[in-house]
Amino acid sequence: MVKKSKLEPVISIGLDEIPLPSTYGAAELKFFIRRNTYRGALITLLLLLAILLLTVVSKTVEESTKKEIKVAPITKMTLDDLPPPDAEATSDIPPPPDVVINTGPAARAGNPIPVPDAMIAPDVKDFATVDVQSRASTVGGEGEDLGQFASNIDWTGESRKVVEVETIKDKEPEPDEFIPVEKEPVFDIGKLMTLVNYPEMARKANIEGTVHVRALVNRDGKIVRAFAEMSDNKALDKAAIDAVLKYGYATPAVMNGQPVSCWVSIPIVFKLK
Repeated sequence: MVKKSKLEPVISIGLDEIPLPSTYGAAELKFFIRRNTYRGALITLLLLLAILLLTVVSKTVEESTKKEIKVAPITKMTLDDLPPPDAEATSDIPPPPDVVINTGPAARAGNPIPVPDAMIAPDVKDFATVDVQSRASTVGGEGEDLGQFASNIDWTGESRKVVEVETIKDKEPEPDEFIPVEKEPVFDIGKLMTLVNYPEMARKANIEGTVHVRALVNRDGKIVRAFAEMSDNKALDKAAIDAVLKYGYATPAVMNGQPVSCWVSIPIVFKLK
């Protein structure tokens, strides 16, 4: 028999490659975990105590800085607790007089004129109302109204005076003044154009154009003022203004249901046939 030589593998390990036994095991891990848990719990508790202390201190400082409202002491008393009145002090006060003089109502009787408040004189502002007008005098009493006639009424009529009433003229607005109206003045343009006299000089020179006449129509409808605000040729201005003034009366402007004075622009066209 032939013997076969078998080569068996040999593992060689150096002494420096053999791991040393470890000293860090389960017991050491439990020790480190327990120690760090205690430290974390202690730090958390200290932080909570610091926050609580800071809150208490801030509340104390805030309450100490608030101003206290001082309230007067309240003393409750009943009528039984009041001292009796001093007889000597009350005996010196004289009783009120019983005599009442009839002087009539303080308002003045008359027919007030509707004028602006700024134009009313101070001595004519207190006119009598309808219920006391028949008992008030033209001078006015002292205000003790017992429902009788005033003592200073002149029954003979010797002191009566004739009062002339002056009509207050409306203030004419300026041409550029803004006047709010609900309806503007109305003109009959056909009638107005029949009143236009074409200037002979403009006719011969073949002058045509439009003149815008600015006219003031008062609350009666009368055209009181007029002028040319825009014109294509000055030779046509006078004829346009004369036609508007000759028109006379127009329908006035209306505001709040009442006629008012108002400016209006009227175009007058001059054209040769």
